[in-house]
Amino acid sequence: MQKKRHMKVIVVANVEQQQEIASKNTKPAAEVAFIKTLSEIEPGHYDALFYLTEDHSELDVQKLAGKPVFINAVVETLEQNKWPLHVCRINGWPGFLQNAIWEVATNDPIPASQVFEKLGWKAVFVGDKTGLISPRVISMIINEAFFAIEEEVSTTREIDLAMKLGTNYPFGPFEWIDKIGVQNIYLLLKNLSLKDKRYVVAPLLEKKYLEFIDSQKA
Repeated sequence: MQKKRHMKVIVVANVEQQQEIASKNTKPAAEVAFIKTLSEIEPGHYDALFYLTEDHSELDVQKLAGKPVFINAVVETLEQNKWPLHVCRINGWPGFLQNAIWEVATNDPIPASQVFEKLGWKAVFVGDKTGLISPRVISMIINEAFFAIEEEVSTTREIDLAMKLGTNYPFGPFEWIDKIGVQNIYLLLKNLSLKDKRYVVAPLLEKKYLEFIDSQKA
């Protein structure tokens, strides 16, 4: 009787992302191999690719045709990039990869669902919308928290504590922004606010973002 071949998944990720993936309960029949850049991939020697790097400049999805490719793309949509059917969007923000359920946006859910089933990971398929679902909600919560600080409603520590106790979230809004990165939150809100004024960036959050940009130039 022929032995079933293990499914091999390649993950392009930084150290923190690798640690979150490694903490997941992956089925023994699935092999997860971590690499830092696409140049390390051996053509044809994998069944699916998770590209978790936020910089997509080296990504040529046409060269990766034939196998499911899951891209960390919270803001960019499949439609905007005209990505082909084998490409799916996921949320690779820090803290989200260890979630029990991943959000996946795709125009071809069958191959994607097969990959997740073989990995033993759970996925929910969502619409190809800017921000997916969880990042959009978290970003709005963070934004409202910055408005609350401007209005001197409370302190950052108290707001973080209230959110964790009141909603059972693992982090408060100010802890979330430190973990996710102010640039990710700001760019998502800015993009969402183009069509929905509910997402207009709080002045204090924008100030924090500009300070971050200045620090990167130093």
